[in-house]
Amino acid sequence: MKVLDLQCSQGHRFEGWFASADDFESQLSRKLVECPICAATEVSRLPSAPRLNLSGATNTQNDAGRRAAHSRDDERGGSVPERIREIEAQAMRALREVLGKTENVGERFAEEARRIHYNEAPARNIRGVATPEDARSLVEEGIEVLPVPGAWVPKETLQ
Repeated sequence: MKVLDLQCSQGHRFEGWFASADDFESQLSRKLVECPICAATEVSRLPSAPRLNLSGATNTQNDAGRRAAHSRDDERGGSVPERIREIEAQAMRALREVLGKTENVGERFAEEARRIHYNEAPARNIRGVATPEDARSLVEEGIEVLPVPGAWVPKETLQ
């Protein structure tokens, strides 16, 4: 498994895992590689040190040595960018799951949230756009809302 550093045309950086460099090129040419932040398919490969995912392919002695090396990296802060990328990837996976399991009601979010809360509309998970004042008002009424920064949500999901 090859792990490649990638960047979309909007400047978002992310990782891609591919069986080989040829697999990456094949998927890229078919527009199957997309940015997890903005869904752009104009993606380029960034220069990076080779990194292979060899899970299960090493012995215990090598694993112990690797753990010792990682603890030294942690002391110097060398693995912080990798942890940040992992956290960002986890957040994007969670956000995509939420987007896939909610109905987009757009600008009608506050109104529709109230209708659901007061049993005037069928209960369902919704998402949309609300002003900060509307969000505060909903919370004061006991309606649960989860603000998500607009930059995290691909534009086509908000329309």
